[in-house]
Amino acid sequence: MHNPDFKGIEFETFKKQAGMNSFSLTPKKWTKATNAIGVLSKAGRYGGGTYAHIDIAFEFGSWLSAEFKLYLIKEFQRLKIEENKRLALGWDVKRILTKINYRIHTDSIKARLIPSRISKAQASIIYANEADLLNMALFGMTAKDWRNKNPNKDGNIRDYADVSQLVCLANLETLNAEFIRQGVLSSKRLLRLNEIAIIQMQSLLGNPEVKKLESPKN
Repeated sequence: MHNPDFKGIEFETFKKQAGMNSFSLTPKKWTKATNAIGVLSKAGRYGGGTYAHIDIAFEFGSWLSAEFKLYLIKEFQRLKIEENKRLALGWDVKRILTKINYRIHTDSIKARLIPSRISKAQASIIYANEADLLNMALFGMTAKDWRNKNPNKDGNIRDYADVSQLVCLANLETLNAEFIRQGVLSSKRLLRLNEIAIIQMQSLLGNPEVKKLESPKN
């Protein structure tokens, strides 16, 4: 994998001779004949010995001991489980960030857009309209449009957003809250937020740091 100068013909010669009583192979003979890397043999009383890259050492260990091989397999599985947990945690952090910003967003709506003495039912309609304004700016459709197109899916449009979209959504919620405080009309806010969403998504999709936060399910 990492040695383009490896001599495959010499390897085939060793492979054919392996198993014969007269065949013997030392690390020095192997590296000299095949131009192999990853194995080093040194002579000497204190610093002498044969050294190998960790990948090769693991392979030798697996060949010598079935117990050692099983240990490697179990350890790999444990590490992958821990890695997936960390990735899932990163996903949850982004969802929490979105929820926190959503609270800021709804507080701005309550302060600026909801008339006094309004019923809870009327307030929920206004909140939903503002949420759909953000959905239109980022996803190009309302929550109802998404449900109509995906009748067999549970949840809502935001539950199926990737990390880049969630980061962008959190930013849009903060910006929309500020636009509401400034008294910007919803039609103008939609156009401005859509332009911002396009610019931010172009940047986020090419950002390797965002990729590190992606959930395994995506």
